[in-house]
Amino acid sequence: MKNLSFLFFLTIFISCQPSKTDVQVEGELKKWHTVTLEIPGPITSEWAKENPFLDYRLEVTFTNGGQKVNVPGFYAADGKASETSSDAGNIWKVRFLPDKAGIWEYSVSFRKGKDIVLNNNPEYGEALSSNELTGSFEIKDSDKSGNDFRAKGRLINGGKGYLVFQKSGDVWIKNGADSPENFLAYVDFDQTLRYSLNTEVREGEADPKKDLHKYEPHVKDWKEGDPTWQDGKGKGIIGALNYLSSAGVNSQYMLTMNILGDGKDVWPYNDHNERYRFDCSKLDQWEIVFNHMDKLGMMIHFVLQETENETLLDNGNTDVQRIVYLRELVARFAHHPAVTWNLGEENGPADWSPIGQTDPQKKAMASYLKQINPYHNIVVLHTHSDDEKQDKYLEPMLGFENLDGPSMQIANPFKIHERMKKWVNESENTKNRWVVNLDEIGPHWMGVMPDSHDLAHDTVRQQCLWGSLLAGGAGVEWYFGYRYPHTDLGCEDFRSREEWWKQSAIATSFINSLPVEEMKSSDELVNTKEVWCFAKEGEVYVVYIPKGENTTKLQLNTDKEFQVEWLNPREGGELMKGSIDVVKGSGKVRIGNPPVEDGMDWVALIK
Repeated sequence: MKNLSFLFFLTIFISCQPSKTDVQVEGELKKWHTVTLEIPGPITSEWAKENPFLDYRLEVTFTNGGQKVNVPGFYAADGKASETSSDAGNIWKVRFLPDKAGIWEYSVSFRKGKDIVLNNNPEYGEALSSNELTGSFEIKDSDKSGNDFRAKGRLINGGKGYLVFQKSGDVWIKNGADSPENFLAYVDFDQTLRYSLNTEVREGEADPKKDLHKYEPHVKDWKEGDPTWQDGKGKGIIGALNYLSSAGVNSQYMLTMNILGDGKDVWPYNDHNERYRFDCSKLDQWEIVFNHMDKLGMMIHFVLQETENETLLDNGNTDVQRIVYLRELVARFAHHPAVTWNLGEENGPADWSPIGQTDPQKKAMASYLKQINPYHNIVVLHTHSDDEKQDKYLEPMLGFENLDGPSMQIANPFKIHERMKKWVNESENTKNRWVVNLDEIGPHWMGVMPDSHDLAHDTVRQQCLWGSLLAGGAGVEWYFGYRYPHTDLGCEDFRSREEWWKQSAIATSFINSLPVEEMKSSDELVNTKEVWCFAKEGEVYVVYIPKGENTTKLQLNTDKEFQVEWLNPREGGELMKGSIDVVKGSGKVRIGNPPVEDGMDWVALIK
């Protein structure tokens, strides 16, 4: 039904206009479940002269006792665009995530006026018929369990270097897929194509002559009862997420706009060359996928732009184009309980181009995201891969209240531990301790290779995985490079790295069992340079031995007795006894040998 004439829709909707304006409350009315308010409004379309994304402003205030949450709304065409592909109608929506049981009251503000979404004056513009509508609904406790985020609550910055669940305060360690970055370039989404006028494609870019993602190997992972749209579309991408979740992956990195970038196949707009109007049906189809991620316990990692296009909107400023873009994404998707908003991949001027967002522009964008967002979502900044640019672009952001941390890209695996430790420590000396994640590893052409090319994954496991986590990193995501099968832009089968998911899940699950908010990188406590130590001194120590080193000594500054157990980071399983069961004494003590002297890496837990 895309591009049907506006007059046709006008005739249909006038004939079935309700006699009064009613707010429909939809969804499971439970804590941490999405509640959607469907609000009748003016009949219009994505292409109407009065732009529904710019010239109409819908906001709803939700209150429960002394708690008040202001949530922006959005134009939803006919209200079921994911199924109909409609671009016209009179339905507007607000999505709300209640974090408290009890009676929630709501009050609607619905007005129109030229560029009204840019105007913060609540009285600006003309009040519409649904303005000042009020109502209430009762929220009960969630009945979900397991990894489902609706059982656990929203992920927020805990203020101590880690993400925690708002409900319980429990720490959550990220173990994500950083590839494919064009995850949303999926064939079953409306108006999704690869747009490029170039006849030559440089290495690392998507080929416009090749297909979009289909994720066909994962259709078998779709399960009866899982969502689809339009008579069975979506099974590939839903099945892919099912597989990743089963492998212990709990986050997916995805660009929301890569116009002029490496992929040139993802955008939220209703046309590649449009900057003020959005595709209602495509974004509703994205929402189906994101809802499924909530149920699986997978974070949505939105990367809002690439280094090639970070000045595409408003020359890098947060002006009308960027405000409309960010507001639409927040209105539609911020309600999800686990969302990271990444200001942009490789943000800041690159070697090949002096054009990029400045520090004030980055701060303005981050501040607007925090301002418009009704929830405690996470805002991060993806870095360039080299030390010089990281220092240049991150140092001015230290202590900035509207940035939760860096999304680290580090080219040299052997520098990951020290670089992660640097930003953990430097941010700890400010009023705003950062959540530091390792989100991309180098070399850029390699990343994590498929199991068929690197079954052991020794370097990535030792230097990247354990190196980042024992530096105080809050999580990891894994980039696939572009010279091996199932690349960063071309991955179709996540089983291509099945052995790697196993090893990554062993590490992140182990770290998640520790009191990490009270621990820090303490390499000075061990006597060997290549050995790392992560500790809450006097209570618990994790010692990582990369090559089965059996001469490691640990500095203990207490007379307490400590138990020594070992984890095999390649195979996992139960902790095992080594050559020494217990250590005691103030000073440097030997921790003994791992259970098997195989010359491989082992992890000692001393507690």
